[in-house]
Amino acid sequence: MEIENLTKDIRNRSFERKKDKTPDQVAASWYNDDLTYNGVRKTLFLILPTPGCSWALGDAGGCTMCSYVSDCTLEAIESDDIIRIFNEHLERFPLDEEDEIAVKLFASGSFLNPIELPKDARDYILNKLVSLGNVKEIIVESRPEYVSEEVLEEIASIIGDTLFEVSIGLETYNDDTRLNNINKGFTAKNFEKAVEIIHKAGFKAKAYVFIKPIFLSEREAIDEAIATAEYCESIGIDRLSFCPATIHGGTLIERLWRQGAYQPPWIWSAVEIINTVRNTVSIPALLDTSGFGSRRGPFNCKKCNKELKNIIIEANLDQSIISFDCDCKDSWLAEVENSDMNFSKTFNKHVPLY
Repeated sequence: MEIENLTKDIRNRSFERKKDKTPDQVAASWYNDDLTYNGVRKTLFLILPTPGCSWALGDAGGCTMCSYVSDCTLEAIESDDIIRIFNEHLERFPLDEEDEIAVKLFASGSFLNPIELPKDARDYILNKLVSLGNVKEIIVESRPEYVSEEVLEEIASIIGDTLFEVSIGLETYNDDTRLNNINKGFTAKNFEKAVEIIHKAGFKAKAYVFIKPIFLSEREAIDEAIATAEYCESIGIDRLSFCPATIHGGTLIERLWRQGAYQPPWIWSAVEIINTVRNTVSIPALLDTSGFGSRRGPFNCKKCNKELKNIIIEANLDQSIISFDCDCKDSWLAEVENSDMNFSKTFNKHVPLY
């Protein structure tokens, strides 16, 4: 596919400029309040050191908006190093001061892929978390092809009745958008099969929904995100997390942005989506605020960016409707109402991006 060739070419060029990173430099962690299945609880967020997403390192070149692989080592990491770094980050926070905590584990790819995270390291991490005694929820991420009954049975044998959630980047219900605009490499049917396996194991399933893929207008992006939430509810997804586009370096989305052919969504668009979903869909929905108000992220105006971002963060915790107003809202409404008037429907493989 043309989108794969282009994404791979851009990825390879970015790797040529990439500075080497050690496993210790890749890892990161933070500890704060977050919405869990049992209300607001302290949550440990931990980025594990891995070689990077296999999809991004393969022939397909990865997703058109993601450069997390550039923050990885790009080469295998010994399990002993992963375990050592994991333990060092655990010791940074007063985890034992809380009766209940949640832990979110990020692998810059798929936690369930043994090439990215070796099985012995994965098993050690899960055993360690269970041994703490107060970890009530463990959340991981994976592409659907690594979700198997065998792997989830192995995990279940370790964690017992600890709540376990697998988060998958569905991005959109629309196969055409997911395959040709995002280059995700799997269909809705693949996603549904993974969700079925997750639920059969007694675990929870979360869907990431991407706001404003390339080649979608502002209006189309809003409508597609809302339709994706409705689709997720219809197949039994347990939670949603909306991720508005930010411009990652070394990606197709960045190339389009530099050419003036793409802009991240308005913050107002994200608010419209999350408010509509909280009114019409019965499952919890979070809105990520990464990059809000920055040059490469969702933006309204300098007057309201920061305040609205903080309101969104608070609303994530109690799932409330976001009520806010600013003079810039009229400009957003005008763009949404008119964004499709001159919008090209040229199929993306013909767009001159080389």
